[in-house]
Amino acid sequence: MPSGTLVRHPIALAGVVLTTASAVGFIALLIALLLGLFNNPYASLVVFVGLPALFVLGLLLIPFGMWLEHRRLVRQPAATREWFVLDFGSPATRRRVLMVVALTAVNIVIVLVAGYGALHSMESPSFCGQACHEPMHPQFTAWQDAPHSQVACVQCHIGEGGRAFVKYKMNGMRQLYHVVTRQIPRPIPGVADTRPAQEVCGACHWSGKEFGDIVRVKREYAEDETNTETSTFLQMFLGGPGAPTRSGRAIHWHADPRVRIEFIFTDELRQTIPFVKYTDAQGRVREYAAPGTTPEQLAKGTWRTMDCIDCHNVVAHRVAATPEQAVDAALAAGRIDRALPFVRREGVRLMKASYPNSDEAARVIDEELRKFYTSRGRAVDAQVTGAVAALQSIHRRNVFPTMKVTFGTYPDNLGHVTSSGCSRCHDGTLTAKDGSTINADCEYCHKQLDPASR
Repeated sequence: MPSGTLVRHPIALAGVVLTTASAVGFIALLIALLLGLFNNPYASLVVFVGLPALFVLGLLLIPFGMWLEHRRLVRQPAATREWFVLDFGSPATRRRVLMVVALTAVNIVIVLVAGYGALHSMESPSFCGQACHEPMHPQFTAWQDAPHSQVACVQCHIGEGGRAFVKYKMNGMRQLYHVVTRQIPRPIPGVADTRPAQEVCGACHWSGKEFGDIVRVKREYAEDETNTETSTFLQMFLGGPGAPTRSGRAIHWHADPRVRIEFIFTDELRQTIPFVKYTDAQGRVREYAAPGTTPEQLAKGTWRTMDCIDCHNVVAHRVAATPEQAVDAALAAGRIDRALPFVRREGVRLMKASYPNSDEAARVIDEELRKFYTSRGRAVDAQVTGAVAALQSIHRRNVFPTMKVTFGTYPDNLGHVTSSGCSRCHDGTLTAKDGSTINADCEYCHKQLDPASR
């Protein structure tokens, strides 16, 4: 029976229409996208995922409809089977074959371009942070304001090679299912299952660099009328792997490739570490355990080999640990004018308040701060307006009610003031069989300096 007869089935005709329309739409929108006529995080989903999916669906409907039509004709009593014959001596047949070959080539090109575009789009930060807007909003917002804001998400979260590609794409499909079915954990877990730090960070950061001593200045402000500033100067003994500082100490000795530090953690955020195993450069092993820890408890934990990410755990997605730290940082940077009376106290108070959403928070912060200063007989001038804008920015940057993320949700292990951090291991309780403990002396890592002597 002629193939043209089979294509007359409604499903096959629908496939022809769907394929043609989606192909035309794909080409038109692709040209518009390349010309920069629109810039929207969902545009790539439509162009490289939505339309190609309709295109492929149309292609599948055509043979399916032809099969249904063939089955219907065969079941009719008067129907006879006819073999499809290609008579290349017929000009009409040659034109049809040429048209089919040309359309097949165009279809292949469209599918390949769409497939490449879909992969490229789904690996972009805009897709991670805006297409999956709700679950990744906190991470995307923090990333935009981080030192690594020019580093694409996939450079850290997806490895190289076919195995990593398959692994992380399958993981992405699982996450997409959770988004579609509204099974998103709130908040998103703060510890990513990333590759070893040498693979993730090593392309840009040389693990063997010697930093020596550096000085960090920590500025804090009181809740008095003048927002009194207190400065703490810390000499940090960073050193380098295998390269101690003049004090004979080095924080970065943990990254020495000649030694190996392993530990067991028992909680999701890796804050509870009851066991540490240290192997030195000569291969000698020493094990430290928390008092009262049983083998059964350790068996329920998870083993991990320590690397840079265990301390620098929020380097790309930092959420302020406390409202006080966030407001102090804005004061130190000059984004909030210290000359405003009680601005530190009022700023912290407004940051600690609970709001249903970010828009309401911005409205209340503006209203409350203006009301406070007008009640004190001060006009709402540029200083007050600037403080309002800075506090609104702090809240938008650190608090996300929908995802239940706020100050301190994700512990920062680079220190030990607002979270366990260094003290997860260096707390003086982890003990070896010979009675020795992991050093818990704060001055092993830093020393407080007298500002007058600097």
